[in-house]
Formats: sequence, C-alpha cells, structure tokens
Amino acid sequence: MKKSRPVRPVAVIGGMRVPFCRNNTAYADVGNLGMSIRTLGALVERFGLQGETLGEVALGAVLKHSSDWNLGREATLSSGLSPSTPGITMQRACGTSLDTCIAIGNKIALGQIEAGIGGGSDTTSDVPIAVSKQFRRRLLDLNMAKTGGQRLAALKGFSPRELAPEFPGVGEPRTGKSMGQHCEMMAKEWQISREAQDQLAYESHSKAAAAYERGFFADLVTSFRGVSRDNILRSDTTVEKLAALKPAFDKTSGQGTLTAGNSTPLTDGASAVLLGSDEWAAQRKLDVQAYLVDSQVAAVDFVHGEGLLMAPAWAVAQLLKRNGLTLQDFDYYEIHEAFAAQVLCTLKAWESEDFCRNKIGIDGALGEIDRSKLNVVGSSLAVGHPFAATGARVVATGAKLLAEKGKGRVLISVCTAGGMGVAAILER
Repeated sequence: MKKSRPVRPVAVIGGMRVPFCRNNTAYADVGNLGMSIRTLGALVERFGLQGETLGEVALGAVLKHSSDWNLGREATLSSGLSPSTPGITMQRACGTSLDTCIAIGNKIALGQIEAGIGGGSDTTSDVPIAVSKQFRRRLLDLNMAKTGGQRLAALKGFSPRELAPEFPGVGEPRTGKSMGQHCEMMAKEWQISREAQDQLAYESHSKAAAAYERGFFADLVTSFRGVSRDNILRSDTTVEKLAALKPAFDKTSGQGTLTAGNSTPLTDGASAVLLGSDEWAAQRKLDVQAYLVDSQVAAVDFVHGEGLLMAPAWAVAQLLKRNGLTLQDFDYYEIHEAFAAQVLCTLKAWESEDFCRNKIGIDGALGEIDRSKLNVVGSSLAVGHPFAATGARVVATGAKLLAEKGKGRVLISVCTAGGMGVAAILER
C-alpha cells in the first residue's frame, strides 16, 4: 500500500491586478478575457515566469459570455506562460477568486503541483444579454430546418415582442430580492445605523488613498487602458458627503440606510495570485510573502430567515475552531466590504453571545476585534468589487501586509450570493 504524502506548506509569492474601474468607464469595451490576459501577463512579467510551465491556472468570472467557458485556459495561452500550462474556469459568486486560490493551494499542499495561479475577473460593462427563450427556440429550429416549409413553420406565429432582450438577473432566484435589499434587511435586524455605515465607508476610502500615497499598491496594481489606480477611490470624500446620499434599496419606508456611498459600485477588473511550494520558490529565488494555512466555506438558509450575507460568521467560527485560534489572534482582518452594513452585521454577530451560542453552536461569543486592524489599506467600498476578482485582491493584499510586517496572521472573510461565505487564514 502506497504511503500518503505529507501536507506541504502553501506559499503565497505575490499578486497582481489591474486598477478596478466603475462600470462603463475605462474598461467599457474590454471583456473578462482581455482583463485576465493583462493581469496574468503582468504577474508573469513581475516574477519572471515567461515560458514557464505551471501546474494550473484557475480563473473565474460571475458575469461571462458563453464564449468565456474556457476563460482560464484561453487567458493562460496569452499570458506568456508555456502553452503546456493547464487552465480551469471556476465560479462561486463573490468568493470565486478566493476559491481559485484555495483550489491551487490544495493541489500544492497535496504535492499534485509545484506552483499555480488563482484569480478572477468580472465586467458589468460587457454583460451577456440573451434573447427570449421563445425566440431562441425559433433560431434553433431555423438552424435545423432543411426545407423552405420547415423554415416557414419555424417562423409561424412570430411576434416582435419575442425580440425583447433578457439581461442578467440581479436578484436571488429563490427570493426575488437583490443583494442590497437582503443586506438592508440585515441592517434593520442588527440595528446597524446609517452613521456607522457611512463612517466605515469613509474610513475605507481614506485608508486606500493613504496606501496609494505611500506606495503600497505600486507592485500590486499594473496600469491598464491609461488607468493607474482604481477610479472608484475618492480621496476627498467626507462623512458629510456620504450622509447626503439617498437610500438606494429601501427608498420608500423612510428607514433605508444603504446608499451608493456605503455599498460597492458595479465594477470591472481582474486579479491574480501566484502560489507555490517552498522548494519551487527557492529554486527561482522568489521571496515568499506569506502562507495560505487553511480555509473554510459555509452556507446559510437565507430563504427561511438567515441573513443572505451572514455565512462568513459561520465559516470563520468553524475555521478558528479547527485551528485552535480565537478571533483576536490576528494582526489584520481583511473582510470584504460588499456593503458597510455586511461588515458591521458580521462583527456584531461575533460579539453576540446569543448568536454564537444559538446560531453558530459555540460556547460564548467570539468577541470583538481591534478595529484598527480592519482593512488597513482600504477594501471594496473604496477600490470596487469586480465580483470574481475580489478574493484574489484580498489574498494579495493580506500577503503583502504580512511581508511588510515580517510576521503575523491575517483573517480573510468574503460573503457571497446564494447565502455562502468563504474564509481563509494567511500566516508568516
């Protein structure tokens, strides 16, 4: 009987992304493939990987055309890597590129590959727009028709109304509510004030602007289409300006608190992270920034009462238990800011003994975090949120923070559509 291999450390060597841009601006005519190629190419150039054969490139996108089914492989073929590098395309809503990094990391840990890239892209400018099911059926019947009579039969009863386009859905299929509407419900349940949400958004912009000024993003963000920094970022925003915005999702009750300022905007962008074994990195004289230690995915029954974006509360609790850690055992907390309210609801849930005991099933509250360690270089509210690109952005950010500090631990938490959450731990 063959002996099992020991689990190996998974090194995070570094990441790269294009600047994230508000939809229908700089990348309006660039799709997922174009953004992915630019990002992978910059990563290959940064780490001298031209012509290298990696074990796998895993990419993903949430909003993609049917022609993007082979996104991971097609982007790889244009990246500068050897054509013998395999590619795979994955998807888990907003957790996609954290999941791709985890998938690559697991293969490295098990000794299946020595190195790989995880990442993702998304565009809300170049979205797939479909024809109606009825008109699609007519087109298919016309394509299969071999005689004039069959063609006439396929067109029988045609109505111009069939030409009405079908846009990508913005609501949860099982509830019909958008993510913002669900988060508004969470904010009311957890009594998250408008003021607290605006303050968090202001801090995110301020931290990101300061990080750009000190050069933190110099080797993480590559210019593209004449843009060198995220065009969503507002270094001049104030709490007062944010407070002047009207509610975006609950516009009629007078109690809406989510606005365009404390919610992430529709965003285009791509990101990628290089991971490898210690041996592989050493052979190429590449410095290791951090290690991907563990990860956890959780899901909640949002249809029957749980908050749509609350699953990270469970994922983090399960991850901490398995690793014998407390919530306070971290130097940095990288919590994806889909909405300011989502972050604040999660923090409040961890502080609630009742929630932790009766919902998560642990003995007592996880407790408070040191808010000065939360998203210290800004997060999604400031830089934007291309759905499938956020996870890899967060991994690259967390790894560099640890490289700068020289030691420590990062907790990563990403909420996703469908009532799921993905969490991970980085260490150095």
